[in-house]
Amino acid sequence: MDIFNIISLLGGLAMFLYGMRLMGDSLKENSSGTLKAVMGRVTDNAFKAFALGVLVTALIQSSTATIVITAGLVSAGILTLHQSLGIIIGANVGTTVTGQIIRLLDIDGSGSAVLRFFQPSTLAPIALIIGIVLIMGSFFKNARSVGNIAIGFGILFSGLLNMTGAVNSLTQSGMIENLFSGLGSNPVLGYLVGAGVAFVLQSSSATIGILQAFSATGLLAFKSIYAIIVGIYLGDCVTTAIVCSIGSKSEARRVGIVNILFNLSETVLVLTGVAIAHRMGLLDGLWERTVNSGIIANANTVFNLTCALALFPMLRVYEKLSRVIVKDEPVRESKYKTVIDALNPVFFNTPALAFQSCYQLLLSVFKASRSNIESAFQLLKEYDPILHDEIQSEETEIDHMTDLVSKYMVGLVPHLQSEVHVAIMDQYYKTASEFERLGDHAVNIAGYAAALCGSNTILSNAVRSELAVIESAVINILDETEQTFRKRDVDAARKIEPLVQVIGEMITVLKRNHLKRMVTGEDNIYADATFSNLLTDLQQIAEVCSNIGIATLVRVYPELADHEHLYFERLHAGGDEEYDALYSRVRQRYFTLLTGITDMQVKDESASEKAPSEV
Repeated sequence: MDIFNIISLLGGLAMFLYGMRLMGDSLKENSSGTLKAVMGRVTDNAFKAFALGVLVTALIQSSTATIVITAGLVSAGILTLHQSLGIIIGANVGTTVTGQIIRLLDIDGSGSAVLRFFQPSTLAPIALIIGIVLIMGSFFKNARSVGNIAIGFGILFSGLLNMTGAVNSLTQSGMIENLFSGLGSNPVLGYLVGAGVAFVLQSSSATIGILQAFSATGLLAFKSIYAIIVGIYLGDCVTTAIVCSIGSKSEARRVGIVNILFNLSETVLVLTGVAIAHRMGLLDGLWERTVNSGIIANANTVFNLTCALALFPMLRVYEKLSRVIVKDEPVRESKYKTVIDALNPVFFNTPALAFQSCYQLLLSVFKASRSNIESAFQLLKEYDPILHDEIQSEETEIDHMTDLVSKYMVGLVPHLQSEVHVAIMDQYYKTASEFERLGDHAVNIAGYAAALCGSNTILSNAVRSELAVIESAVINILDETEQTFRKRDVDAARKIEPLVQVIGEMITVLKRNHLKRMVTGEDNIYADATFSNLLTDLQQIAEVCSNIGIATLVRVYPELADHEHLYFERLHAGGDEEYDALYSRVRQRYFTLLTGITDMQVKDESASEKAPSEV
């Protein structure tokens, strides 16, 4: 033995691990969306979930990835913990497929040219050639990704061959023989070695593959490796549990705990079973027998499959234990609990009921956002930190409800059949984000009020008076928007756009007036940035209302969907008498108020100028 053999062994290990990672990552990259969609449709049938877990893990070559995806779906509410149990067990069985592929090392192709094609020494270069051709040629859309999968497969087997060659050289030193003979007499130590290596490598498949490579020495007996195999299960599942726990909700952490409980049970079952079988003489023909790659792969498969079948009735026990180990996080009950609970997937097969649940929640989001805007206006008049905190708290509820209804609608989409339902979905999906944006603007306005208070900056009476006028216009447009969504009121929807145009014109006037007053020193120059930002938010609130109005009009008049810009161009070009009449009335109403403020200001200035001479 020399340092060069060790370097060769470690280099082969690096290639093997990288090949497995490249192949698995490329498979996940191309199929993650499909995998999540398929896994999200798992029913309460545990055997279907088990089969899915086996299939997915066999495809992506990683039980850890399968279980982490499952934990993510549970955290998102797409799967329940109960639905995930079968997938977890299936993932542990599916990971044995990699070992069955690696057993190709045992193929003797000396007597057949066909068999030689299945030997790793042939498969590796073939896979590498196919991979590089696909990557360089880009023959189809996903050619590069498929090429990476092939390259990963080739690197995996090249590394395996390199490890095997290095291990054969190390055999002459007697070190490997002493190591594994020691493990054969101490199964606990073997168990810990297997767990430790799997934990470090974060892959049971890779650890089993390394053990299969060492089997090429002809020095490994069954008594030396069975405990190592079982230890590998624990080391891998601990890593998985850690990944599942990072930043996750209680239900997602329980997925990792169930995986640990299953693997601990598997450990006890296998070690006990093997010990009993050995004492009864049932393993006499295998105990001292030298194992090869195929026997290791078969033992791994038999252990996992037997334990999965034997422990399947324990699923509910694991679920209950996980709830005992991982407590529910304390949750403050939302005042919107009723409308949130109504978002029940059981309604998916009856879209009308599902849409009613969405409608009620969306209406609650709008009302909460509108209430926050009105409270924020109040803060501009008189800042109150308690009211500001209430706005922030309500914004959290708004974001939470929007997130829930958006996910619910995504789950509802596959169940929609009629064009009417598709039109409703289109309107609701658009308005959900718009309602949430209203809440964001309320938070911004509250922040401006806090900034003014914090810097002891006072807005002039003229600014306050003008803001009162434009605030009334914003309340008006919110009234029409609520009426539009609540009753799908087309007349109310048509009143929104004239208000949007008038609010835009008022903002231009307010900016001009403010600039004049800053020149004369009447308005505080330090309030300029805050005042400008405030006007921008008011303009954006109007634009959000416009988007909600047009979404309602498109639902009623689908032909508008592809011509929204033409619709707005026609309105603003004076091509609609109804719009022109509405615009004129609204403009006269609010600009009369603004003009009155300006006239009052001029009179006050004149009076102040005359006062000294009168005295």
